[in-house]
Amino acid sequence: MERTDEKGGKLKGTLRLYVRWPLIFAVFIALCAAGMFLIDKRAGLAASIVAIICVAAALAIRFYNQTKITNDMIYFAISFGQVQKQLLKGLPLPYAILDENGRFVWCNNEFQKLIVKDSPVGKSITTYVPELTKDRLPSDGENTGIEFSLSGRDFRADIRRTSLDEMARSSLIINNGKGFTGSIITMFLFDETEVNALKRRNMEQTIVTGYIFMDNYDEAMENVEEVRRSLLVALIDRKIKKYFSDFDAVVKNMERDKYFITMKKVSFDRLVENRFDILEDVKTVKVGNEMSVTLSMGFGLDTGSLAEDTSYARSAIDLALGRGGDQAVVKTLNKTTYYGGKSMQLEKNTRVKARVKAQALREIIEQKERVICMGHQITDIDTFGAAVGIYRVTRQLDKKCHIVINTVTQSIKPFMDAYSNEADFDPDMFVTSAEALQLADSDSSVLVVVDTNKPSITECPELLRRVRTIVLLDHHRIGTETIDNATLSYIEPFASSACEMVAEILQYISDNIRIKAVEADSLYAGIMIDTNNFMTKAGVRTFEAAAFLRRSGADITRVRKLFRNDMDSFKARAEIVRAAELFHDKYAISACNGNGLSSPTVVGSQAANELLNINSVKASFVLTEYQNRIFVSARSIDEINVQIIMERLGGGGHMNIAGAQLTDMNTDTAKQKLKNVIDEMEKEGEII
Repeated sequence: MERTDEKGGKLKGTLRLYVRWPLIFAVFIALCAAGMFLIDKRAGLAASIVAIICVAAALAIRFYNQTKITNDMIYFAISFGQVQKQLLKGLPLPYAILDENGRFVWCNNEFQKLIVKDSPVGKSITTYVPELTKDRLPSDGENTGIEFSLSGRDFRADIRRTSLDEMARSSLIINNGKGFTGSIITMFLFDETEVNALKRRNMEQTIVTGYIFMDNYDEAMENVEEVRRSLLVALIDRKIKKYFSDFDAVVKNMERDKYFITMKKVSFDRLVENRFDILEDVKTVKVGNEMSVTLSMGFGLDTGSLAEDTSYARSAIDLALGRGGDQAVVKTLNKTTYYGGKSMQLEKNTRVKARVKAQALREIIEQKERVICMGHQITDIDTFGAAVGIYRVTRQLDKKCHIVINTVTQSIKPFMDAYSNEADFDPDMFVTSAEALQLADSDSSVLVVVDTNKPSITECPELLRRVRTIVLLDHHRIGTETIDNATLSYIEPFASSACEMVAEILQYISDNIRIKAVEADSLYAGIMIDTNNFMTKAGVRTFEAAAFLRRSGADITRVRKLFRNDMDSFKARAEIVRAAELFHDKYAISACNGNGLSSPTVVGSQAANELLNINSVKASFVLTEYQNRIFVSARSIDEINVQIIMERLGGGGHMNIAGAQLTDMNTDTAKQKLKNVIDEMEKEGEII
């Protein structure tokens, strides 16, 4: 802070008029003396002498007393400033003045008590408040608020910067106060320790609601002797209630395999810290049952309404069940968090649900004029086969069907060519997004989405807003982003592929349905690819669906020929395997150079499967750069859940087969991000 006015300050206002009044009076007398000359010269001369004496006296008084008056004013200002200083010194609020760089110029007694050290004058505020760095200080004329802790108390600081030039211009004593550069910063501290304590206490006392469902109650009971079933139920019920009693929770039975739970937020936080270990603990209950009972839990909180919390808890339990169960889902206003979900989904042998969904799908299609089917971007053979199956369902019901495909990859081109050579298929069977938008109608059309439940990665997200009736068929676990306005939703995480689900639906659409051989080939190929030639996620129903397709005319040899790779793709796959690195001695990570390849993402996924054949590799990850994105193909056999790893990267899938798409980064950056996620999850105990 400095002052650059070379002339010094000048008096202003009433004080300036008071000091100049003798000069004004002397000028008035001089004018009167001049007027006397018009009446009488001798009188005018006498008056002039008096005027000269008055002017001289006025000048003498003006210049002699100005210094004394100024000194008196300065003394008054100092005295007045001392009074203000004493008032501020005893102010019950901590108050300090800083220079423009954040160094102490002055502080009052309350601020001094907080520091409990020698005088802070000349020291930086950052010394005492590390959060308040120089870059966080306000600019000229601005106010800044910041919260921090000091001497064991919580404070909210009100910080203001004032320009010295502005202070000089607003002065009552100094005129022409320009040329003052620099600024000062004033800071008030407001003690909010008690308020924050009440806020925390209020938050801790907030009620959290939730649901607990037994995922596989019926299946587990089938494997237990009838006399032991009641004992198994009693042991599980006792374990659940005893576990939650330690968290001061109230657990009530809704049905034999469903519970409603309420607890305080402070207890729920402890439950989260334990990462819902009841999920693993309940699996230890054994009374002769071969199959362990698993739980799904859903909790809702922080909505501000108990009714809405309960609604969120219901959505959370639906998410947990839709993702395969054996996990806890916590849903708030801003985010959804998943815990557990490490075990393989249990396949249900009954196909009752498939029959019910098939009948519902038939009723929906019969009420519409047109069906539009689409899957995810960069259509793979599973999406293609499932869409072809929906096409056959629609044609069986004498309705028009269009399949949305924007990019024809090398993996599906041989199959699409087979349809172009068949006269039994409509010329507009395959359409682009632009053509589909022209055909779509909100009332007369139905949109069927297959092999994905994420709206952002569908072939045409605009169709989801254009068409009112939406049917969702998928075998991937539900994530945070999902199509939530579907009229009919059929999601089975235990299914091997979307083609398996559609093959089951086909058997219940009509008693006399006939599938053409080329359609059976497409569906069979989708199952074969997603199960890696029936080696992954192939259950009883998978083979039943494959048997149905074989009876319908699917030819294994014909399908295998369609899947043969060209020499460049084969060499690229071998290079990916050769260049793979072993991370933490169990994760194989490699990158695919897609230059010159027609379907680099397919080559990447094939290489990921190949890497699992290496000893000690528990999971494989192949990163492929394609269309300005990084596609991650993740695979495992049984020990690592790659689906929860891909969810951290914004993707999803299954325990053994998953993927993700990354944007705004290159392959090296994406690879490092993947490694960071694996390290983080291992530290948290999410993966072993």
